[in-house]
Amino acid sequence: MTSAATRSGSGRPATVALVHGYLANRFMLEILGARLRRRGFQPRPWGYWNMQCSLLVHAERFARRLMELDADAAVHTLHLVTHSMGGLIARAALDRYRPAKLGRVVMLAPPNKGSFVATRVAHSVGLVLKPVAELSTGPESLANSLPMPRDVEIGVIAAEWDALVSDDSTRPDVPHAHVTLPTFHSGLLFRRDAADHVAAFLATGRFPTVTAGAPIA
Repeated sequence: MTSAATRSGSGRPATVALVHGYLANRFMLEILGARLRRRGFQPRPWGYWNMQCSLLVHAERFARRLMELDADAAVHTLHLVTHSMGGLIARAALDRYRPAKLGRVVMLAPPNKGSFVATRVAHSVGLVLKPVAELSTGPESLANSLPMPRDVEIGVIAAEWDALVSDDSTRPDVPHAHVTLPTFHSGLLFRRDAADHVAAFLATGRFPTVTAGAPIA
């Protein structure tokens, strides 16, 4: 894959900032990152460890990371690929700082309108783990209050058997491309076809057609 979205005139690969979800870590991004590298991108995984503080704390750090990458002369295009709560962290970070080199954004299983599981436990677990309350589906929750980035191409990949986020909740209230793959919430990080869809959208702004009955990767 050698489109303008993956490489500059000098042949340098486009940079992809990867952000994981809640109760995960950056090591879970390695397989997806390796597949994106083989498809002509330069992955830059970014992680966070504190699972009790507000996701806005992580967003502040990620915004600073975006500033660094934006100022890096070796970076010509900066795409974002997120999983689960990482999508909300990216939304909040882009509200704080929007890179001049921002390319496309792909969100894997994002709780853009909250998680029904978080809603069920928000008044118990959410008292100790703040992100759980922030991820509820209530209209006043942080998930439903954060602005969505506009004037940027957004692709969303949902998981058909997601036990945490409904298909409707993955859909942002701005123009976007959407596809659903037959896997579980975290399975999107490890499937070859998910990586193919991510790479295709970053390169072209479109998802490939999903073939019915295609083998599970």
